[in-house]
Amino acid sequence: MRLDELPAGIDAVIDHIDHRAADDTVAQRLGELGFVPGEPLRIVAVGPFGADPLAVKIGFTRFALRRSEASRVILRDAS
Repeated sequence: MRLDELPAGIDAVIDHIDHRAADDTVAQRLGELGFVPGEPLRIVAVGPFGADPLAVKIGFTRFALRRSEASRVILRDAS
């Protein structure tokens, strides 16, 4: 499942980031922000009518991501 498909309030764990090129700046930046394999997260809020942005909580930090960015984060169940 991708992060942009995760319902709000459901816990998940990052499996990997989808790198689309060797010098993929979006994937690199997500990793720098803490979106790394094994890290638990959850969507805490979404934009109006389910649109951008998604408010994502990792640890004690919240990030606002566009759905296009969130689609690069591949998840697995938190259990």
